Amino acid sequence: MAKVLVAVSGGVDSSTTAAVLQQRGFECLGLFMVTHDRADKAQQDAEAVCRHLGVPLLIADVRREFEQVISYFVCEYKSGRTPNPCVYCNRFIKFGRLWEIAQENHCQFIATGHYARIRQVNGTACLYEADDTAKDQSYVLSMVRRQMLGHILLPMAELTKPETRKLAGQFGLPTEHKEDSQEICFIPDNDYTAMLEQWCPGILQKGKIVDTEGRELGEHEGISKFTIGQRRGLRVAMGRPMYVVRIDAETNTVVLGRKEDVMSRGLVAEQFNWLIDPPREAFEAVVKVRYNHKGDAAKVYPLPETGEVRIVFERPLSAVTPGQAAVVYLSRSDGRQIAGGGWIRQSIKEP
Repeated sequence: MAKVLVAVSGGVDSSTTAAVLQQRGFECLGLFMVTHDRADKAQQDAEAVCRHLGVPLLIADVRREFEQVISYFVCEYKSGRTPNPCVYCNRFIKFGRLWEIAQENHCQFIATGHYARIRQVNGTACLYEADDTAKDQSYVLSMVRRQMLGHILLPMAELTKPETRKLAGQFGLPTEHKEDSQEICFIPDNDYTAMLEQWCPGILQKGKIVDTEGRELGEHEGISKFTIGQRRGLRVAMGRPMYVVRIDAETNTVVLGRKEDVMSRGLVAEQFNWLIDPPREAFEAVVKVRYNHKGDAAKVYPLPETGEVRIVFERPLSAVTPGQAAVVYLSRSDGRQIAGGGWIRQSIKEP
């Protein structure tokens, strides 16, 4: 009987994951990670689920390791970039520390409640979109190390969210009706600017808002309150829609422009994490530049000497945001396979 360490977060997805794997004959060991000081309720829910299933539960206090995620979060905003902490955390904490604990407890696999699929292709584990593309979370798994894929189980891949809740009810799980969290786990009430000020006093410095010609339009209260493509909350009346087109951390300046000024023909992604054999030649793909982006057709140019990729879209794309992940998908007969992902370093106005 194979042994699997299940990351039980206290939500319905991870709870159902544990129940499904137990039903399939796996020896399950639960793990709850304490990543911040407000995890008590989630921990109680995880404990209730594991008691109900008769699954032993480990509690791992990873708050010290999680400071790496918070440091990344703050540094990205200080640099005028928009971070994606879930992608970062999945690489370094959830699927890094999780596998270490699994090995310490003689587990052959780790499992989470993510909606994505692991397929075996010619004996190699590959990451694919989930069947329910509306719920698909393959984007946030794009930075997981390739060698990890063969050790990961994702039983939610075949389910829609309503099907998951129905299954949770059949298992009698206490999390059946628990609402999904819509916020970053370590940001209470989704007020990230208040947390930034707490972690890095003085980070919110007033500065100028200018147009693309350098004309002063107003004053902002901190570049961390803005992201590329933002249109609302600018507090600048121009008589026409204006968008954030650039954030300059060195001068503490927010630059506004018209809709066409926020369009890009491509991007450069750094620290690219390949989940396939790294290609040497350019290839066609679909690329997502944010979690809720459906993806756009593009040509991908690997740059092996720098570890970057250059991506050129078939049509201009709005709000390509430095700091977000660019995730490359390959269209296969059995679904869309994730070729890899990297951090957007810069957008490209002309191909």
